[in-house]
Formats: sequence, structure tokens, C-alpha cells
Amino acid sequence: MQDYLNQLNDSQKLPTVHKDGPVMVIAGAGSGKTRVLTYRIAYLMEKGVDPFSILALTFTNKAAREMKERIGLIVGESKAKTLWMGTFHSIFARILRSEADYLGYSSNYSIYDTQDSERLISSIIKELKLDKDLYKYRNIRNRISSLKNNLVTVKAYYNNQELIQQDKESRRPLFGKIYQTYVNRCFKASAMDFDDLLLKTNELLNRFPEVLNKYQQRFKYIHVDEYQDTNHSQYLIVKALADKFENICVVGDDAQSIYGFRGANIENILSFQKDYPNSSVYRLEQNYRSTQNIVNAANSVINNNLNKLDKKVWTDNEIGDKIEINQTITDSEEGRFVASSIFEAKYNLQLRNDEFAVLYRTNAQSRSIEDALRRKNIPFQIFGGLSFYQRKEIKDVLAYLRLIVNPSDEESLKRIINYPPRGIGQTTLEKIQIFSNEKNITIFDVIKDINNVNIGINNGTKQKLFDFSCMIKSFQIENENLNALEILNEVLKRVGVVNLLKNEGTPESISRIENIEELINAVQDFIDGQKEIVDSKNSLSEFLEDVALISDLDKDIKKSEPKVSLMTIHLAKGLEFSNVYIVGLEEDLFPSALSSTTRSDLEEERRLFYVALTRAKKKIILSHSKTRYRWGKLNDCEPSRFLSEIDSQFINTNNIINTKVNFKNSSESKIRFKKPDRKITLKKITKTKFSSSRVLDYTDINTGDSIIHNRFGKGTVVTTEGIGGDKKAEVKFETSGLKKILLKFAKYQKVV
Repeated sequence: MQDYLNQLNDSQKLPTVHKDGPVMVIAGAGSGKTRVLTYRIAYLMEKGVDPFSILALTFTNKAAREMKERIGLIVGESKAKTLWMGTFHSIFARILRSEADYLGYSSNYSIYDTQDSERLISSIIKELKLDKDLYKYRNIRNRISSLKNNLVTVKAYYNNQELIQQDKESRRPLFGKIYQTYVNRCFKASAMDFDDLLLKTNELLNRFPEVLNKYQQRFKYIHVDEYQDTNHSQYLIVKALADKFENICVVGDDAQSIYGFRGANIENILSFQKDYPNSSVYRLEQNYRSTQNIVNAANSVINNNLNKLDKKVWTDNEIGDKIEINQTITDSEEGRFVASSIFEAKYNLQLRNDEFAVLYRTNAQSRSIEDALRRKNIPFQIFGGLSFYQRKEIKDVLAYLRLIVNPSDEESLKRIINYPPRGIGQTTLEKIQIFSNEKNITIFDVIKDINNVNIGINNGTKQKLFDFSCMIKSFQIENENLNALEILNEVLKRVGVVNLLKNEGTPESISRIENIEELINAVQDFIDGQKEIVDSKNSLSEFLEDVALISDLDKDIKKSEPKVSLMTIHLAKGLEFSNVYIVGLEEDLFPSALSSTTRSDLEEERRLFYVALTRAKKKIILSHSKTRYRWGKLNDCEPSRFLSEIDSQFINTNNIINTKVNFKNSSESKIRFKKPDRKITLKKITKTKFSSSRVLDYTDINTGDSIIHNRFGKGTVVTTEGIGGDKKAEVKFETSGLKKILLKFAKYQKVV
């Protein structure tokens, strides 16, 4: 028997050496499914199967590349290179290039990305003289994409009165005309978009039996990774190709089907045995990743789903720590809890930053975590996106705020002078820029006086520029009497950024609205924190200074330095970390308010929680908040139903509803969190001791003391004044400069 087969357990070996007939491998989290798929293909090749007759479909180029490399180590690199292995889109694009003439395309057809498609649709809307506010090009592209993925061609669209009526009710009766024109224009240009790669492959195999027969004969052995993530179009192509020989092997886990919003259909894996009655089903149930407590806790959650395949995941790993559940009063405290917990675990147990991951349901939740980690000087990286203050919609809104405080800020002005669109083009801006340079005055000075300036701008554009300057000046006047939150709300109300995003109605625009909501929460959090700053006015300029200082902290992080990972749970699929924090476990957040009205949606949310739990190897900390800001207003929150679904025997019940997290048993933990507002005795740790995060004995702070502040970082007390609850301290912070803080409100740790 081949050496590589000896690396498999009995459950893994059975599907690996099952050569002929339909096979389904139900692979639990951390059970080694990729190894089985890889070794199965290598085994077929060693048994004399021509590599040209093996097809392997994956969802990422990375997965295909790694599998091919591992196969090459077994059978030889040259043989592995001849495999048809890659993503659905790359394999189907290859087939379409070979058979393009059947569909009337050139073999060197272009592939349009999303931006190309949007640009073409935008020009079609303009040519047809349609209202671009009703026919938004992104909305149109998304609808076309959805129709194509459901195999609804232009002809099928016009034969479906329900679809036509939907567009009439949406005040887009000419959608069909745009769809038809878009398809015609792509064909004329010999171009396909990403959705066409699936649609046209289905068309090719359905319309031309000789082509279907050719690829059925070629691909005698078909493999599909992550089968639970396939959509209807992908399912039909795979089924058509496998119909002749039925040597199809699919690998997946129904419990990790979390992409329904992208069109993934869990029924594809649930119905495999109906499609192939003679199929063999193998279960990989041994988890090699997580501790017994984590595996058992995850099982207890997913067992609440009714629509699932039978399996019982288990592990021989150590029992491990029980799951910790943390409750904070506010979402900002949740961020500070996570940062403090990581900070102390690192120094107590000598753990690296990259041994920690923080997972959340929505991108907007990263803000409070980011802020807290920065202030603890803990490097982090955002997976699959930008840091909160680098996101476009946040930079757009901040540009308005900066311009209000400083009208000479030309970069901010140029960023938002035509956002949302107000008919001020780049040519106009260039003329103003040239004039301002010649006169050595600011762009805003030119715009304020635009009616008295002759630089070749028509009266209509002059009026738009004048209106813009009046709006900014009115904000400046209001800013004199409003705090940072009030002026932000005024800007959002009058500028209309949120309404613009609402009208787009895309998943991306919804995420951007959530980010803007979180910016409002950030300002409210800032105002709450300013209570400890003596003479603070809660002003916009103070907030912008705070944001600038926060952003500046990122500059000191080295690219090669290990970092804490922050990401949405969707992006965490396939990854693993020693210590995992799952935050925001509250009803209407996780599970999402949009996903708790039907059983199928709720079960997908539960599968998402299962995926989050099974990312952890050693320790899980779950966190929820009693209150959370929504659009700057504090709302009461109810703990997520998923928390109650974890069997209590796998939870550290002594640690619920407080902020104490021990990364080892209590006898080994040198630093502990305390319950809020309770003074505790702390053990000494070499030369440094940290007091509780809320100091009640203000007389303990004196000139020369070193402290670590939750917001401002490390600092030295310069002077103190007053007594008792009125005691103040002037502190020189390393990154934030000199601050005078009121100790009864301050959140800091004393370094002794």
C-alpha cells in the first residue's frame, strides 16, 4: 500500500480508495477533507486513470493550487500539471474558449469584471435616456447577475410575467430593454461577464449534445470540493457532465453551508443520494483541530437544525477549557474587554498576536475592537477589507467634517465636492484649482466668491458651486453651538449620503450604511469618554483629533509583525486559530434581524455560528452586550438564542456575566479581570502590576506614576489636584500628548 495512504485514518481511507461510482464524503469541521480529496485523485492516477480524464472543481484558486502541489509530490509534478483542476469559473472559461464557435463567440473572447459590466450598463442607461435615479446601474447589474445565475435569459425574462410585473412595480418597466441591450452589446464585443461563464456553459451542454458527449467522455472522474456551496447553475453543469459514468465524488459539510445569500443551495448536498441512488456515503467525523469541549459545544448547537445530514463529530484531542461567556454593559466596553483580555493573555502566557482571532457578524462591528486594540498597542489585521477609518464611506463623511472645521483642507474638499453627485465635474474643479494656485488662495475661497470670478464656468455650474459653499458655511455656523454628534447628524441629514446608499439597495450598500451607523456610534462613544477630560467641549474638532491620533497609531506596526486577526465569520471559513473571540452575540445582530423570520434563514445563521465555533483550536470566548448604540441611541439588547443552545456542561458557568477570562486554569493565571466596581487583590508579576481597569482609590494616583489608559495609551502623571471624587490628574501620554483627566470617570491601569 502506498505510503501516503498510511497517513489516513480508516474513515478517510475508505472514500480515498473507492474508485468507481458516485461518492459523497460528509466531512465535519477539521476532519481532513482536503487531504482525502487530494489523496483520492493521486490514488486514481496511481491506479492508471489518465490525469486528463480527471476533473476537480474548487471554489478558490488557492485551494486548487495547494491540492495540485500536494498531488505533484506523490505522482510527480509533470503528471499533476495535466489535471483539469481549478475553480468553476476558470474551468468553464477554458471549456468555452475551446467551444466558443458553437455559441458564435471568438475563442479569444474577453471576460468582463464587475466594473466593466457596470460601466457598460451605465452607458446603456444614458443612451436610452432613462432616469439614472430609478435605473441605478449597480442595481441593474445585480438583477441581471441574479437572473443569469438562475438561468433566466432575456427570452425567459420576457416570457415571465411575474418578473416583468416586479420591474413595473419598481418603476423600472424598461429593465428588459436594458438586459437585452446589455446582452447584445457583450455579444457584439465578443465578451462574457463572470455570470456568463456559468450560463453559457449550461447553454453549450444543453444545446449541443455532441459537445456534452465529448466532455462526458473526457471527464470520467469528477470531483467537487465544498459541494454545499454550489448554486443551481453549477449543480446542473456538474450533473450533466457526470451523467454518463456517474464517477462523481463530492466533498462537503452541510453544517458549513453559509452562502445562501450568494445563491448557494444546501439542497444540492442534502439531495445527493436522491440524484444518485447507488451512491456510497462516507462520513469524516474525527476532528483534528479543536478540543473536546469545543467540538461537543459546536455539536450541541448544530443539533438544533432540522434540515441536516446525520453525523457526529468527535475528537481524541484534550478535553480543553470550557467556553467562556462574557457580558459587558456597552459595545464599547466589549471592545475594551477583548483588547484587555488579549493583552493580559499575551503577557501571562507568552502568546503571539497571531494566535488570536476576533470574529463578528458584520463589518461595522470591527470599529470598537480596532480602537481598543490600537490603544493597547496590539497590532491587528482586517481580513477581506479595510480598517474602519479607511473605508470609503467613512472617509467621505469624515471629509465633510474636516471641511467644516478647516475649509482650507483641499483634499477633503476635492473628495466630496461632487459626492453625492451634484453636477460639479472634474473639468470645473481643475479650472478652480488653477485659478486658486495663480491667486495663492484656497479652493474654498474661490468657490465662495464664484459669482465674481471669470474662469470659463457656466452659470448653472456656478450656482451649484455657490450652493455647496453655502451648505458648508451653514454647517460651520451650526458647529459653533453643536457637539460632534449633533453636527454629524445634521451633515448626514442634509447631504443625503445614507439615502443614496439606501437607493442602491445592494448588499455592499447595506454594509456601507452599517459602517456609517457605526461612525455615529463612534462619536457617541467619544462623547461618553470625554466625561473624564477636564474642560472638554465634545466638539467636532476634538473628535477629529481623536480619530487622527487613532489612525496614526497604525503607522508604527511593522508589516512582518504577527497580528491579531479581525474578520467577519463568513471570511473565517476554512481558517483556524488557537484562541477565538466571537463578539456581538445578541438577538437581531447574530442571528441577524433579516435572517430570523424563516426556518431556512435561521438555520443558516446557526450554521454560521457553528463555523465560528469550529475555527478555534484551544479556547473560545463568547461576548455579548447588554446595550448597543444604534444610530447614536442606546438600545437594550437580548442575548443571542445561540448562547442558550450550547449545552451548559461545556460552558464555564462560574464565569458568566463578568469580565474574567482565564487562558489556563486559575492556579496558573497570574492576572485576572475583576467584576465591575469591585476592588480585588492582584498577584505580583515580576516588576509590573496592573490595577483594576476602574480605580476607586483616587489618592493612589500621584505625580510620577505610570498609567495605561483605555483610550490614550501609556502615560506619566505630571501633576494632580483636588481630593476624593474631584481629584484630577494632568497626564503626558506618549501618543496623545498632555491631557487633564477627572479620575472618577477615568478608565486606566496603574503600572507599579
